[in-house]
Amino acid sequence: MAVLPIRITGDPVLHSPALPVTEFDDDLRQLVADMFDTMELAPGVGLAATQVGVPLRVFVYNWIDDDDRLWRGVAINPTLLITPTPTGEPDEEDESEGCLSIPGERFPLRRSERAVLTALDLSGAPYEVDARGWLARIFQHEYDHLDGILYADRLDHACAVDVAKAIKKAKWGVPGKSWLPGVDDLDA
Repeated sequence: MAVLPIRITGDPVLHSPALPVTEFDDDLRQLVADMFDTMELAPGVGLAATQVGVPLRVFVYNWIDDDDRLWRGVAINPTLLITPTPTGEPDEEDESEGCLSIPGERFPLRRSERAVLTALDLSGAPYEVDARGWLARIFQHEYDHLDGILYADRLDHACAVDVAKAIKKAKWGVPGKSWLPGVDDLDA
């Protein structure tokens, strides 16, 4: 397996909709295995193929809930149904997100409490997960990547200004920037 470079905001693959997977072959299996290795070393709880420069509708996730249940899988050509997002200001502690494509930054973002993920696994078999809480947040975050949306695109005005300043200070926001988990010293 291999650890892949993670693209940083500004790279066109992160800001464009991904293409459906049409081939369930060894190349796809290798990509997914490499994505798991990359996500775990980063460390992260989810990673979309676009974040490693591959414009396909694939994401992986790996998270342990409060009941010590492991949620680990791959979502290929997913659809996501979400409940309405609550109104009001997000809680800075409980609703802050980070992103491996904007490493080291975290901002509060209100997300839907429930999401129903329908996807295909590596063999092409369909499955469904009715997620709540943090797992629902992970699914929404990774699904957004497949549509070319980063969580920073959804922030309220004040936080959007702050993330724009952080991106400018780090000299990101342009094509060709990436970091390699386990090699680059970034606070992802």
